[in-house]
Amino acid sequence: MYCPVCKDKELVMSERQSIEIDYCPGCRGVWLDRGELDKIIQQSTQELASAQAPAPRQQQPRPEYHAPQQGSHYNDYRRPKKKESFWQELFD
Repeated sequence: MYCPVCKDKELVMSERQSIEIDYCPGCRGVWLDRGELDKIIQQSTQELASAQAPAPRQQQPRPEYHAPQQGSHYNDYRRPKKKESFWQELFD
């Protein structure tokens, strides 16, 4: 059978998990016979149904957070005053 897109390339047949897949080496198109897509859907739903949900993770306690106390070293750092620009002086 020839590729419906390329018209001159012959399709190569491959069998994967009892499903016949025809593909074109020219355009890399994939073609399925009647009923093959239904088999793929059936196999994928069976795999999803048999897959187990992962075990829930055990939560670890969070470390306690202590806010800095008033008067701590955080208050010692101040930003230097920025020199105002010409435009700020003009419009203030």
